[in-house]
Amino acid sequence: MKKTVATILAVLVVFALATTSFAYGWGQGPGGGGRGPGYGPCQSGELKGLAALNLSADQEKKIQALRDAHLKEIKPLQDQLFSKRGELKLLWLQQQPSEEKITAVQREIRNLRDQLQDKETKHRFAVLKVLTPEQQTKVQSFSAGRGFGPGKGFPRGGVGCGGYGPGYGSGHGPHGNW
Repeated sequence: MKKTVATILAVLVVFALATTSFAYGWGQGPGGGGRGPGYGPCQSGELKGLAALNLSADQEKKIQALRDAHLKEIKPLQDQLFSKRGELKLLWLQQQPSEEKITAVQREIRNLRDQLQDKETKHRFAVLKVLTPEQQTKVQSFSAGRGFGPGKGFPRGGVGCGGYGPGYGSGHGPHGNW
């Protein structure tokens, strides 16, 4: 019985590690393109989602610097969140799951999500400060219908964000904006 449990746990750990490597993305290739970690276009002020705003070179530089700093700042929290989710899964897989341990880890996960959301909000305001009032109005129109649940969005390949395409979906996402 112990061998079976140990084997199952070993398979789960290998599966979790393999899933992590596939979920992380392809990364950036030598040509500068490719898919990597993150929520896809339009999240965290990514320039691809802001292309319709006709940003100046200076604005693009500032927004990219803000984005890079933001991603660097949230990386430890994302790593902790990933680790806590794995820990929670393992707690649920025990023969007799402990309610106290599970609720404690769930509380930690909520705390990490709150911290990430606070940092996302701070980042969005920083990006908005770089934009002109006209660009800010345009960004607000992009996010119409975004959030949890079905939203209007834009068609695949359309201008702005919200809709269908790599990295995001219509009305879905942890932050549901831009």
